[in-house]
Amino acid sequence: MQNQYNYSDLAEKIRNWAFDLGFQQTGITGTDLSEDETHLLNWLDKDMHGDMHYMKRHGTKRSRPSDLVPGTCRIISVRMDYDPPDSVPPSTVLANPDAGYISRYAMGRDYHKLIRSKLQKLATKIESVAGEFGYRAFVDSAPVLEKAIARNAGIGWIGKHSNLINPKAGSWFFLGELYTDLPLPVNENFETEHCGTCNACIDICPTQAIIAPYQVDAKRCISYLTIELRSSIPIEFRSMIGNRIYGCDDCQIVCPWNRFAKNTEEKDFRVRHGLDAPQLVELFNWSEQLFLERTQGSAIRRIGHECWLRNIAVALGNAPSTPQTIRALKSRLDHPSEMVKEHVQWALEQHMGN
Repeated sequence: MQNQYNYSDLAEKIRNWAFDLGFQQTGITGTDLSEDETHLLNWLDKDMHGDMHYMKRHGTKRSRPSDLVPGTCRIISVRMDYDPPDSVPPSTVLANPDAGYISRYAMGRDYHKLIRSKLQKLATKIESVAGEFGYRAFVDSAPVLEKAIARNAGIGWIGKHSNLINPKAGSWFFLGELYTDLPLPVNENFETEHCGTCNACIDICPTQAIIAPYQVDAKRCISYLTIELRSSIPIEFRSMIGNRIYGCDDCQIVCPWNRFAKNTEEKDFRVRHGLDAPQLVELFNWSEQLFLERTQGSAIRRIGHECWLRNIAVALGNAPSTPQTIRALKSRLDHPSEMVKEHVQWALEQHMGN
């Protein structure tokens, strides 16, 4: 790396290159996350991470970037809008108990590879003008405190629901990071926290997972229960889940700052296979082969067909008692998975006497 290089000029170039690659905002920060580390360790000590044991295994690597990637002294943080245009409004889907609600971020192609590819292109562009340097790209795929990093990089503030909020773009966006050994100038302008007295996200949470401002108990969170959890969903949460079959966006839907959110311009994030308002019975009838075909290149595929059926069974248990619903549930009573059968039986019991 050329020591005489103008890093302020390079930082400005990086922002421009990132914008050309499709990122709506770019910030640069250092590696000090000591306050966030304290919050993380307290959260882990309270066992709020549930079965996400990897979070405890990673320990302080998440809050000490140079331990994860030796030599890191700066982090380039980027954000990309993901709310797809022309999709059925979330409120409409949630109000239709025969439809399945899928988190807005998962209705198109998987963001991990797409954003990582763009970060690699950004790194290659930097290298082409500044010479060889040390870096590593991350997109929600390693022990990285991405929200705290983005906050420090000036991209937004962390809301009471623990998501990052940007005053001009709401919270419907992905984050990505480029850890680097380049001594770039860091952000010195932080977004002021603007949640104020608003508790809309806390009040709306179906399972009361936001136990206090800025504190989320993952074990109660529908996103955790339908995506991260690989065993049976606790019975006490099943009715509360409603028709949410992959994730939950309630805390973002109700956030007043999302009136400033922009639809994504990324074509790969457009809705595929009608997943913005799919019919539960139709989804429940998907064979494993069809599930794999329809979720090719999608974030949904990672939960597997078994958890897919588990989630939909719960939603069907909360759906109106129609002949189609009962017939669909009974068709899975002999499923080889004990977990699927148990959730199907629970769902059928919800319809007894109706």
